[in-house]
Amino acid sequence: MKSYEPQKSIEQLLNAAEGEHYQFKEAKNRYDFTNAVKICCALANCGGGKLVLGVSDKRPRKVVGSTAFPQPERTCADLMDKLRIRIAFHVYEHNDGRVLVFDVASRPIGLPVQTDSGAWWYQGDSLILMPENIRRTIYAESGHDFSGDICPGATIDDLDNKAIEVFRKEWGRSSGNSRIAKLKTEQMLRDCDVVTDNGITYAALILFGKRSALVKYLPHAEIIFEYRSSERAGPAAQREDFSEGFFNCYNRIWELINLRNDKQYYQDKLQVLSVPTFNERVVREALLNAVSHRDYQLGGSIFVRQYQSKLVIENPGGFPHGITVENILDRQSARNTRIARVFQLCGFVERSGQGMNLIYELAIKEAKPLPNFSGSDAYFVKLTLEGKVFNEHMLALIKKTDEELLDSMTTDDYVLLSALYQGENLSDYKQSQFEHLVELGIITHTELDKKQAENGRKQSETGSKSAENKQKTSSKQAENGSKSAENVRKQAESKQKTSSKQAETEQNQSVMNKNKRLIINYLDEREQISATKAAKLINLSDSRARAVLKEMTDDDLIEKMGKYRGAYYVLK
Repeated sequence: MKSYEPQKSIEQLLNAAEGEHYQFKEAKNRYDFTNAVKICCALANCGGGKLVLGVSDKRPRKVVGSTAFPQPERTCADLMDKLRIRIAFHVYEHNDGRVLVFDVASRPIGLPVQTDSGAWWYQGDSLILMPENIRRTIYAESGHDFSGDICPGATIDDLDNKAIEVFRKEWGRSSGNSRIAKLKTEQMLRDCDVVTDNGITYAALILFGKRSALVKYLPHAEIIFEYRSSERAGPAAQREDFSEGFFNCYNRIWELINLRNDKQYYQDKLQVLSVPTFNERVVREALLNAVSHRDYQLGGSIFVRQYQSKLVIENPGGFPHGITVENILDRQSARNTRIARVFQLCGFVERSGQGMNLIYELAIKEAKPLPNFSGSDAYFVKLTLEGKVFNEHMLALIKKTDEELLDSMTTDDYVLLSALYQGENLSDYKQSQFEHLVELGIITHTELDKKQAENGRKQSETGSKSAENKQKTSSKQAENGSKSAENVRKQAESKQKTSSKQAETEQNQSVMNKNKRLIINYLDEREQISATKAAKLINLSDSRARAVLKEMTDDDLIEKMGKYRGAYYVLK
């Protein structure tokens, strides 16, 4: 991301105090990536800051220019993969050379950021491994961690070996450490802090507990899955209760959701492509959030309710301390840090504390509405994930965009892109944010101007009042001269006819597109369809169904095989 106020920004950087929040490195030709990882880790643990390359580290500071990391988009993505924290970059073109800045977000509340070599920290200007007292202080930030408490009476025999081995496999895969496969079970559980000298923690029961142990010690720590064909009250069409360790049921819950995971089809030029209604990574991340953030001292279960085109996940306990709907993308806090730590170890959490950012980004990548927290309160969090694609043009644009370019986008970039296509009010966004999308090549200046104009018109129409409309009509009549009442009436009638005709055309086109999708969906499952079968499928006469099939053939969506009565159609 390039700055649009380079002089002002560089002057601010040159005057900043080096230490916990700013680190300056000349890096004229290159800079070691491993050192960059450690510095960014320490900056995050100290509350966030900037790594500045191309500026001298001694006062008076001056720009010396840096050619390090010539592809900052890739470097930024690699840093986020290593640290699992939000990082953005800025490139400033100065008269004395290029200045590259990595802007590192603060660690989540209650969790330190770690590298393969440990959690790094700044003590003054010195880069050191985080002292144990600092680590304990960080863990205590989010308040009392119930998952770290010892469960009286529980023993290691209350833990399920199958769930433990699932975790062992995931931890070994994520860390690349072959030693984990050889560790004794109790030693491995001690290494991840769910078993201590004092006994078995509630985290161990929640993640690995046998059904009998959970029923005995933590009966409300269950996950209930329901499939409902409609939102009417009454029994669910399917229901399964999971009173067992999370590592034993995690995959099963996704399997149940995926059983009714319909594909949605969209056309990109001559190609017909598909996208699932429920994205697996989004669903799994939402489940991880529910398990690590729920309040286990409150009664009630985690509910996962699946409908035809949306998923609703509810868990007891309001948002963690300091988290609101408004700041959920900028601040993170794990209520149960012991559980969150285990998820980090086995790589379930994509970026430390950034689960909600990932959910937002993936929803927007598939042109679906933003996650919705309506219905949440101080005692319950309700997350609704809508599965229907709202704009096929936006979906096609994102699907053909280079993956590395998408990785360089921030969550704010994605939210702005969604707002552009959903016709939302854009007054809260800065011009530099729009320019960033243009610079990335996600949208052109022409498309941006068009979208802004469309959104402005929609907002104007939404906010207009009848009195304003009358005033505009009166002003127009005054400008064009007085017109007879008859001409005004004819003009209104003509406008109404045109509008009705346009609405009718749009409605017919919508029906046509729906019919095409039904046929493509059928062919995707059964490979071929006859004109008679198509007529029944889309509830039209044989002649009108043949017209739809002919149009699809002309558009190269399907191909006609055979002639006369034996003719049938297949996907092209």
